[in-house]
Amino acid sequence: LNGVEKKIKVNKAISCNTCGGSGAQAGSGSFNTCGTCKGAGQVKRVTSSFLGQMQTITTCPTCNGEGQTIVNKCKACTGSGTQQSEEVISIQIPAGVAEGMQLNVQGKGNAAERGGIPGDLLVIIEEVEHPSLVRDGDHLIHDLYISFIDATLGTSVEIPTLDGKAKVKLDPGTQAGKVLRLKGKGLPNIQGYGTGDQFVHIHVWTPTKLAKEEKEWFENNRDNANFKPTEREKEGGFFKRVRDMFS
Repeated sequence: LNGVEKKIKVNKAISCNTCGGSGAQAGSGSFNTCGTCKGAGQVKRVTSSFLGQMQTITTCPTCNGEGQTIVNKCKACTGSGTQQSEEVISIQIPAGVAEGMQLNVQGKGNAAERGGIPGDLLVIIEEVEHPSLVRDGDHLIHDLYISFIDATLGTSVEIPTLDGKAKVKLDPGTQAGKVLRLKGKGLPNIQGYGTGDQFVHIHVWTPTKLAKEEKEWFENNRDNANFKPTEREKEGGFFKRVRDMFS
């Protein structure tokens, strides 16, 4: 809803603390020009074919393209310039992220060998489900169960939202399947395109056990015209009713 800063501990390759990432033993500073490529970092090979001579250029296999070799390698990192360690990294999670989204934290991945450019840290978002709200993109859905009496007489109820409780008034004669819309009570769009809504889906609970007097009352009113359902145009499913709200 609001975004958050998280700190995570990552086991990764970091710059060697002993040699500072150079790969050379501390105090020696011994680097020699590569004898294979003469410091160019590349080697040229010329081969002959029926088409004539062909020249190929490849990375030097001796120095791996660095143009120099280490005389005295650092004993801590054996010349790689990196070592495994844990690092605590702060990550800013933007508002509106969703399950499966990937965040790219530049420069917080593995350190490159001998002072190269470090990689990035890729963070995959996993979203914990809310106990009473279901997410649908930027919108939220809440299933509200009310009694037959409240549906008949109307009532006021409190609805859970991400930022507290919201009071909703239900009119007398509220039908099962009705959808209420709480504008702006959804999640912010991660691209900044506004905020979603929260939809309240009404379910009318039918009692399964009745006392003798209650059952008699219902039996006496079975044929009452006020208790007879009237034909209504088919409303369709929940998501159709939600779409109709925006049309």
